[in-house]
Amino acid sequence: MSVGLLAVVDDILTAAVKASSKAAGVVIDDAAVTPQYVQGITPARELPVVGRIALGSLANKFLIIIPVAMLLTTFAPWVLPFLLILGGSYLCFEGAEKVLEWFGFGHGHAEEGARDEKRLVWGAIRTDLILSTEIMLISLASLDAGMGFWQTLAVLAVIALLMTLLVYGAVALLVKIDDIGMRMAESPVGSVRLTGARIVRSMPAVFRVISVIGTVAMLWVGGHLVIVNLGEVGLHVFADALHAVEHALEPLGGVVVWVVDTAISAVFGFIEGLVIVGAVLLIARLFGRRPTFDEAHSTSSH
Repeated sequence: MSVGLLAVVDDILTAAVKASSKAAGVVIDDAAVTPQYVQGITPARELPVVGRIALGSLANKFLIIIPVAMLLTTFAPWVLPFLLILGGSYLCFEGAEKVLEWFGFGHGHAEEGARDEKRLVWGAIRTDLILSTEIMLISLASLDAGMGFWQTLAVLAVIALLMTLLVYGAVALLVKIDDIGMRMAESPVGSVRLTGARIVRSMPAVFRVISVIGTVAMLWVGGHLVIVNLGEVGLHVFADALHAVEHALEPLGGVVVWVVDTAISAVFGFIEGLVIVGAVLLIARLFGRRPTFDEAHSTSSH
C-alpha cells in the first residue's frame, strides 16, 4: 500500500472518529433503547434477533440514510429539517406510548410473553432508522466543509460500520450477560460462583433500568430533534425558550445545563407524544378500529 493511500485512509479514520464522537449521546440512547425489543423472547433467539436488527441497522445506514443524506445535502438541504421533525415525532409517539403502558393504559396487548419476532425486529429497525439518522446527520455536520464528495462518503461509511458494531455489540452483551452469570454460578470456585449468582439476581432490575433509560432517551432525543428543527424551519419559539434557559443556567456549569436541557426536551417530547397518541386513537375510533402500538406483541386490532 502506497504512502499516499495510507495517508488518505488515516485521514478518513481520523475524521470518522472525530465526527462520530459528536454523536456519542445518541449512540448511548440507541444502545439503551434496543434491548427493550429483545426482552421476553427465548434465550436461544436473543442473539439471532440482535443480529437481524444489526443487519437492518446496516441496511438503514447504507441503503437509506447515507444515500439520501448525500443527495439532500447536495441538491435539497432544506428538506432535512422536515425529515428530522417527522423522525423526532415518531420517537415521541413511541416514548409516550411506553410511559402510558407503565401506568396501565395498554392498547389491547396479548398475554405477556406472546412475542411476534417479525414485528419485534421491524419495530426495532424503524426506531433504529430514526436514531441512526440523527447519528449520521450529526456526524455529517461535524465534517470539514471543504471535504470532497468521495472522502465524505468514505467517512460516513466508516462511521456507519463503527456505530453499528459499537451499539449492537453492547446490546448483545447486555442480553446475554445473564447467561454468562449462570455459567459463572456453576463454577467450582466460590467467589466466581457468588459473583455469577449476583449477576443473575440483578439482571431483572438492570433491564427495568434499561427500559426506563431507553424510554426517556426516546423522549429526549425525539423532543430535542423536534425543538431544534422547528427552529430551522422558522418556528423559533421553542428553540429560543430552550436557549434562554440554557443561557440562564450557564453559570452553574455544563452538567446542570445538560441535565435541564435533557429534562425539558424529554417533557416536550412526552407532551407531543401524548398529542400524537390521542390523535391516533381519535382517528382510529372514527373509523371503528382499536389500534395496538406495541411492536413486540402479537395482537390484532378490533
